[in-house]
Amino acid sequence: MKQQTTYVSKEPDAEGIIHWSEEENRIWQELVERQMKLLPDRACDEYMQGIELLDMPKDRIPQLYELNRVLERETGWNVAQVPALIPFDEFFRLLANKQFPVATFIRSREEFDYLQEPDIFHEVFGHCPLLTNPDFAHFTHTYGKLGYAADKKDRVFLARLYWFTVEFGLVKQKGDLRIYGGGILSSPGETLYALDSDKAERYPLDPLDALRTPYRIDIMQPVYYILGEFKELFNIAESDIMSLVEKAKSLGLYEPKFPPKQKAS
Repeated sequence: MKQQTTYVSKEPDAEGIIHWSEEENRIWQELVERQMKLLPDRACDEYMQGIELLDMPKDRIPQLYELNRVLERETGWNVAQVPALIPFDEFFRLLANKQFPVATFIRSREEFDYLQEPDIFHEVFGHCPLLTNPDFAHFTHTYGKLGYAADKKDRVFLARLYWFTVEFGLVKQKGDLRIYGGGILSSPGETLYALDSDKAERYPLDPLDALRTPYRIDIMQPVYYILGEFKELFNIAESDIMSLVEKAKSLGLYEPKFPPKQKAS
């Protein structure tokens, strides 16, 4: 996990309200408007249903309690305000308790198109709609419990499964590819690239393959994994994931599909 950030999360006041500036609300509005032009016919049905259920304001950043009213009703989840970066142990602990961590800052205009750190737009717009879905919520809860109990070495393998599902997953629906990964859904460039690029490789999701596939956070993904149907997330959660982690450790990683990251001089 990256250990430094230029962003500082905003703290809620005594009534639980986070006071966003006009500029921060404008950035949210512009980000939402841009993505909502792209996502119909690209995002999966479950995500679009979640967007309707949450009914998030488009002209301002939603307050966390507004999201929690819907999430608690639908799946028993809620969102939890966290600093810009949290340790993996805290990340897994929150998921294990059906709390989705949301860093309460929004990207600057200088990083409008791409931000390595998960801001409130990524977490809320990218992920929260699917937390209204029981299959996705169950998968994320199970993942959190497994990660919280796992050691450091196993968590590195589990991170790859999360990356290729929750963050960058695709699913087959009605004969077409659709997006459910929040890392894609909150990125206009990746929303187009993930479905349309002739350079990206796309394979049916085998959890063992995902556990063995290296990734980089700062490039368009060279590999995507596809669910045959959304219900597969529930089935994966019910499988013996940790035995697959042990198998992945014994088999080792696949060769990366990308060059090594250049070190800063």
